Formats: sequence, structure tokens, C-alpha cells
Amino acid sequence: VLDEPAMPTEFDIIRQLAEGQRVSRKEIRLGIGDDAAVLDIPDGYELVISTDTINQGVHFPDDTTPSDIGYKSLAVNLSDLAAMGAEPFAVNLSLSLPDADASWLEEFADGFLSLASQHRVQLAGGDTTRGPLSISVTVMGLVPVSKAMRRSTAKTGDSVYVTGTLGDAGAALMGKLGELKLNGPQDRAFSGRFNRPQPRVEAGIALRNIASSCIDISDGLVADLGHILEQSHAGAMVYVDQLPLSDSFREVFDLAGGWTVPLASGDDYELCFTVSDKDHPDWQNELASLGIPITCIGMIESQQGLRLLMPDGSVETPTHRGYEHFS
Repeated sequence: VLDEPAMPTEFDIIRQLAEGQRVSRKEIRLGIGDDAAVLDIPDGYELVISTDTINQGVHFPDDTTPSDIGYKSLAVNLSDLAAMGAEPFAVNLSLSLPDADASWLEEFADGFLSLASQHRVQLAGGDTTRGPLSISVTVMGLVPVSKAMRRSTAKTGDSVYVTGTLGDAGAALMGKLGELKLNGPQDRAFSGRFNRPQPRVEAGIALRNIASSCIDISDGLVADLGHILEQSHAGAMVYVDQLPLSDSFREVFDLAGGWTVPLASGDDYELCFTVSDKDHPDWQNELASLGIPITCIGMIESQQGLRLLMPDGSVETPTHRGYEHFS
């Protein structure tokens, strides 16, 4: 009888992840192998840190591939750094696993480390434990002193912009829940946006000398723009018919009946930001080389609260507030 292969130990898992990465950053003086990492922060820069946890059945369905789980666990954290205008350089990863499945780990590492390599992020440390499938990631970035973008600095008269398109990830989730019938190409297009969001790191870095405020759209446009408005003590008018929508989205949805999905669904991970166009008249030319679509969707106003200018000219107050974990 052949012996079954031994299950990977905690240290095997850590070693597998460490040996699979292809990035080495000079800012990491001491990485995996000791009780903690040692980081070097260059003169003139500040350290920006963000942590997110994604859980099976909450942030990704049970049938999500390990590669997509690995990718998304890092992508959602990189999106937070993008919203601050920070350049990512290091990441810590904590894995809670029901069992140490070597093939699952290999696929997970492929998704995680491929995105890390794309953005030149080095895995500096982390932890593994037995438990329900859950992934916690802490990502670290650098931003010039006093240049980090914030939520609390939008000004009356600023224009409101978003990158990319809105609602595709929400459509994917509706399809997975049986609430929306999708054909093969539509399902692939929407699922790609849901499982593998594109963190707008380059746009965030380019915007840090331009945008007056910024946030990433994780819980839905209404909820996340609402955070800017609350912390900036301001209001906004959003022009609903200007919301950027993909061709696949327009194929599926009859927008005459409502705009709830692009307004309130989560997992877009695009940037929502404000700009004083009069102070930066040519700023869009500076971002054109990145090839990232940017759309003006509204205006910051002194009257507090968020209002929607509907295509028929009426003004409404949004009734859907976006995703909330404990609602």
C-alpha cells in the first residue's frame, strides 16, 4: 500500500507562499523567516496601511476558484491604497483554512502572487491557522508626506468623478443568486469584474496632486460617496444618466425601470473622487496615458445629503444605501 502524501504543515504553507513570489523590495529589510518583518520607510514618505478580511459565503460564493480567491483578497486591499494615492510595496497574509490542501494552496498562491507581482508588492509575513475559510490581508504603501488623499476634504463646487464602469460586479452576484438570467458571455464578463476587480493603483498615484478627496467603491456608490459627504460636511447632486455602464450591463438591464444596481451594489472597486476643475483645468490630460476611463457623474454642493438627478429631470433621494455587514 502506497503511503499517502503528508499534509502540508503551517511552515510548509508559509514556505510555499514565500518561495512562489517574484518580487523583492529594498524597503523590506527583513521579511519572512523571523517573528516580524522589518521595513525601511524612505525619507520624505509616510507609511499607509490597510487591512481587509474576506470570508467564504460573504465576500465570495462557495464555488469560487482558489486562484480567484487569492487574487481578490489582495485586490480589495490594493484598492484601499489606491484611494489614498499610495504606492503599495509590502503585504502580510493571514490564512484560516479548514484543512491544508496542497493543490488548493498552489492555486490560491498563483492568484495572490500574480497580482502582487503586477504591482511590485512583496509578501513580508503573515500567519496560518485551522478554521473556517477566511483570508485577512494587510497591505502597506508609501505616499509623499502630506500627500495622502482623504475623504474629508471635498469642497463645494468640486466635480464628482468615477473610474471605469459601475454595476457589473453587482450583476454578477445577482446572476449567482438566480436573480438575473445571463447568457455565457454576459456571465463571464460580469464574473470577471466580481472575481478579479482591477485596483486603480496607477490612477490613485496620479490623482494625489489633483483630487480634493477620494474613496474606493466597495459597498456601492451611494454608500461610499456618502462617506465623503459625511466627512466633508457637504452634499452632492449625482447625474444618474451619466453613470458609466458597460455594454454588457446595458444589454441586460432596462434602465428605464431603475438604477439601483449601479448606484448601490458593491464590489466595483473603482475610485470615486472629487476635483476642482477650475484649479486643475487640464488634469484629465495627465491621466489619459493610463487608459482608464473617467466620467464626471455629479457636483459637490453646500446643501448636505445626496440627491439624484434622474433622466426625466426629477430629483430623488436614494433609498438604497449599499452593502452593510451588520444591517
